[in-house]
This record gives sequence, structure tokens and C-alpha cells, in this order.
Amino acid sequence: MTEKRPWWILVGGRSRLGRVLAEALAKSERLVLTSSRPWIGEDHWLDELSIHAQVRTFQWDADDPDLLSTMMADMKCLGDAGIILGNAVVVAGTFPRQPLGSWDPGALEATWRRNLSFPLLAAQSLGPSLEAGGCLQFLLDSAIHHPFPQRLPYSAAKAGLAALVPALAAQWAPRVRVVGHALGTVLPSPDSDPPGLVENSLLKRIGEPADLLRALRYVAESPYLTGEILTLDGGSRWR
Repeated sequence: MTEKRPWWILVGGRSRLGRVLAEALAKSERLVLTSSRPWIGEDHWLDELSIHAQVRTFQWDADDPDLLSTMMADMKCLGDAGIILGNAVVVAGTFPRQPLGSWDPGALEATWRRNLSFPLLAAQSLGPSLEAGGCLQFLLDSAIHHPFPQRLPYSAAKAGLAALVPALAAQWAPRVRVVGHALGTVLPSPDSDPPGLVENSLLKRIGEPADLLRALRYVAESPYLTGEILTLDGGSRWR
């Protein structure tokens, strides 16, 4: 029997920010979560999520040579089960420090595969599976405005993904909407400088996952919004 209320899918809904978003969304939404690793050892966490909502899991590994066929098979599995996807959020990515002078072909290819190629393959698989009026949202980075000097390959990958937002919105209109989020600091990395990040923000604070969650829900509930990139960085790019 087809579910009337559409599901959300979080690509990269297992670790760090994706995990926090999954826990928040599970309070009111049905979820499909993907991870690059097998879901071994996550039974307790998934059981806790399932107290509030139905949850399904897939393994989508950017390094898997059969990734595309896996994605397509999983989308077919959802369709066969009568699951309707209304909102997709591509969270997955890496944040490698790669200063100029340290670059080599293998490291660059890995960075772009995980931060650009993988999201594009996910989008290609998800777009046709979203219900009419559904929305695909990409988590980008405020680095699309000001590239990180120590992370230029990562910044370039996010800029490439940002260029696809209006292009995919035009490609899939009017059936599916596409929106990006140029995200500032929400969960600081271990090598970050929190006081410096606070000082660099017009609002004098670091972002929180709740800030992003509000933006995701706003986009999901705004049927006249597509092709845009929303910047959520506390005004840091104006400093």
C-alpha cells in the first residue's frame, strides 16, 4: 500500500551533521538514511529513531565501482515498497586539508569523487524518484563565496556542485525543485578556531544544526522556491 505522507532521504545520514539531522527529523518524518559504511553496530541508534518514525537504511559508498547500479536498485526497492520520496538532502562529503604544494592526482581525485561526483550521482538517482513538487537540497559550503586557502580542492568541488543547482532546477522543472545551502560553521572541526569563527561572524556566534534544520524545512515547505543557493553563515561572508 502506498504511503500517503512522503519520506525524507538523507544521503550521509549517519555521521556528524547527518546524524544530528536524522535524529531531529525522525521526530516527525519517515526517513531513508544512507551511509558509506555497513550499518553494523548501529542497531541501538536505529531502534531509538524508529520509536518516532519508520526508518530504512542503504549503503552508498563513493568508492564503490558499482555505486550507480546500487543507487538505482535501491530507488526501485523503495518504489516497489510504495514509498514516496518528497525531500532529499545530500549531506555527505569530506573536508580534507590540502594546501597548495601537497596536491597529487590520487588525493585530488578522491576529494572530487566524494564531494562532487558522488553528490551528482546521488542527484541523478534521486531526482526522478522524487514526487511531483518534491525538493532536492544540497549542502554546499560558504567556501563557494570565499575559498579556504588550505582546502582549495574541497572549495573547488563545492563550487562545482553549486553550479549544478540552477542547472538541475531548470532541467527538472516544474516537477522537482533544487536548492543549495552555502553553510557556514555548524559543527566545528577539531582543527578549527571557534573564537575566531565567532569573531568573524556578524551575529557573533557559531551556527547550530537547528539553524540548518529550519532552513531545510523552509525550503521543503516553499513550493515557489527553486534554483537558489541560500547562504547560512551568520553573515561571515560580509566581514
